Amino acid sequence: MIGTPDPQQNVEAPAGRRIVEMHVWAVREGLRGTEPAVLFMGLCQRLVDAGVPVWRAFAASRTLHPQWAGYSYTWWRDGGGIEPAQFPRGNYYEQIVADSVFGYLRRKSAVAGNGEPSISLRRRLAGPEVQLDFPVLADLAADGATDYIAELVGPGIEDASRGDAVAYSFATDRTDGFSDDDIATLRAVLPVVSLAMRAYAGHAIAAGLLSAYLGHDAGRRVHQGAVERGSVDTISAMLWYADIRGFTTMADDMPGPAVIELLDDVFETLATCLRPRGAQILKFLGDGMLAIFPLENARPQETCRQGLDAAIEAMREIDRMNMRRRAAGKRPAAVDLALHLGEVLYGNIGAADRLDFTVIGPAVNEVARIETLCEPLGRNVLVSAELAAAAGQDCRLVPLGRYSLRGVREARAIYGLE
Repeated sequence: MIGTPDPQQNVEAPAGRRIVEMHVWAVREGLRGTEPAVLFMGLCQRLVDAGVPVWRAFAASRTLHPQWAGYSYTWWRDGGGIEPAQFPRGNYYEQIVADSVFGYLRRKSAVAGNGEPSISLRRRLAGPEVQLDFPVLADLAADGATDYIAELVGPGIEDASRGDAVAYSFATDRTDGFSDDDIATLRAVLPVVSLAMRAYAGHAIAAGLLSAYLGHDAGRRVHQGAVERGSVDTISAMLWYADIRGFTTMADDMPGPAVIELLDDVFETLATCLRPRGAQILKFLGDGMLAIFPLENARPQETCRQGLDAAIEAMREIDRMNMRRRAAGKRPAAVDLALHLGEVLYGNIGAADRLDFTVIGPAVNEVARIETLCEPLGRNVLVSAELAAAAGQDCRLVPLGRYSLRGVREARAIYGLE
């Protein structure tokens, strides 16, 4: 390892005082929940103020998110700020990591198996000891860097894929590179900065996972403390219920991976039409989707028309999706959709140790029953009379008559899209 600081270092010495000051600052920022980009920029500025000749600095960490595998932050002394980046999950990202300095450090730590809280690498980028054995080192050397330090900091970093470790690198353009005091300062402050980084990361990961699994609004409410069983609000909402027609037969005829790929294709197509219109996707029910458009902060007519716009776009995009699937030799899917308006109970329902944040009420049952009429009526989109009335004189809606819904006492007027 590089330059381990002396634990008996005199904190009254200037270098010791600077380290203590940076520790206090990092702890305070961690308690405040400072975002990593702001935290890392503050660290780099304080290092430069302390005389550490950082020219370029980099920090990165993995994360738990369905879409993103990791984040990074790059700082340049003359750049005036932080360059953030996020990386989608996939083999491309994994290969980049494996080929990097940090991939090498992870493998080195796994082989050692000693569970050290940090592991480091140093490379001279100029002079007789130059060693440019990673692509990034050659690039930095070409830009004028003379010395480079990389470090993984975190508990059990041999299992850094969990996202616990924070990866850092620092490069300098000073002619004689980093001094022993510079390295000691870096190694002294990085663990506490990593704790502050991970404090925010834990909060962000929890928020991201709750949003991904419960929906944005439901996840936000749970993350802010709405966790008591039976705590529900009565809200007015436009309900959206979609289902793949004939899915059971399709699933019986298709291999499992192809079924999952079809579901992902359909749900992403529908979700793409809902996201920009303020809808909250609450559930994927096998081959079905339940979403709501809350009416709390919008006029009912405007919200209902947004829902109709989303339905029209969704049917158009499903057609396009099916064209692509047929061209690729894949099975297409027909999607039926019902829209309804009503009051629902929105909140925590379930067992003491297994809750669901969802909506219940007669309106939820009715929208599911309306959807079952799509195939008999030869329609892909059906709309309730309540929603049609709230939407006003919308010329896109045509009356189809009154129909009985299972479990509903009176026949209901149903509308279709022209």
